[in-house]
Amino acid sequence: MHSSITLNWWAIALRGVAAILLGIAAFALTGITLLVLLAVFVAYLFIDGVFALVAGVRARSWILAIEGALGIIVGVIALVWPNVTLLALALLIAAWAILTGIAELAAAVSLRRVIRNEWLLALGGVLSIVFGIAVALFPAAGLFAIVYVIGAYALVWGVILLALAFRLRGYHRAPIAAA
Repeated sequence: MHSSITLNWWAIALRGVAAILLGIAAFALTGITLLVLLAVFVAYLFIDGVFALVAGVRARSWILAIEGALGIIVGVIALVWPNVTLLALALLIAAWAILTGIAELAAAVSLRRVIRNEWLLALGGVLSIVFGIAVALFPAAGLFAIVYVIGAYALVWGVILLALAFRLRGYHRAPIAAA
């Protein structure tokens, strides 16, 4: 028996088209895509802050209320100074990559007596450190790289969804074998 997914192959095809359009937009409109990501982050800060503030006041939890107020304040800062917010995001990513790289190097050194080819982990650590330094030195390029990765993912995912949709369409149109 044909499943309902084969009847609705077109919905999967539309998801694929939407993903491909997102991927194209990420590459063609990189700056706007970055601003949209920032806008979503700001919206989240406001929504989370308001609900935390309300919950804190209602529960008489000043810690939760302060957390909510801080979320709203950070949302305002992110809205008023988007460049500072994006710079902070890039520097946070850079710090994470550098610290991860250092941890990978330390793990590689400690694993030298346990496994062979621990140099692969060390190489990964060096790569992480180099990436982190590059993002710290060129934060705008690091942020654009993130948008490009999202775009590439969306393009590949969209093509996969389209391929699946057309396979389902072919299955849906195939004659049902007599039982």
